[in-house]
Amino acid sequence: MDGVLILLGWIGLFAPTALGAIGSIVGCARAGQAACGAMLDVESGYGRFVGLSALPSSQIIYGIVVMFSLQRTISADNGPGLFGIGVLCGLALMFSAMFQGACCASAINVSKHKPEIFGLSVAPAAIVEGFAVFAFIFALVLSGNIPA
Repeated sequence: MDGVLILLGWIGLFAPTALGAIGSIVGCARAGQAACGAMLDVESGYGRFVGLSALPSSQIIYGIVVMFSLQRTISADNGPGLFGIGVLCGLALMFSAMFQGACCASAINVSKHKPEIFGLSVAPAAIVEGFAVFAFIFALVLSGNIPA
């Protein structure tokens, strides 16, 4: 039984990075595809499309920081806590990045037709980023309570 708890701890340790990376890949790809399509339809302003398509990449950074905050000797005592925090935070980061990519793609698509609303169209992506930050902060705070 101790081996299973230790295995869960290892999964939890690396889950924020792995799941955050998966979400960032999907989110950046989705927004990047929209940016490529938009560049065919406009004569200038390409940089803002490319910049916006990179926005979902922040979740992998959060995942790496959470992984480092969870890093400790894994035992049967702390394995379940590491698993719970790591996997749940990782899932939150993954879904946040994926849906943020969808928001970015929508912002790119709408602003190619009406460039003056670019700043306002980015607001939904920023709101989704806020939820990733909440999960990140909660994981950091809770990780301090897991036995070393």
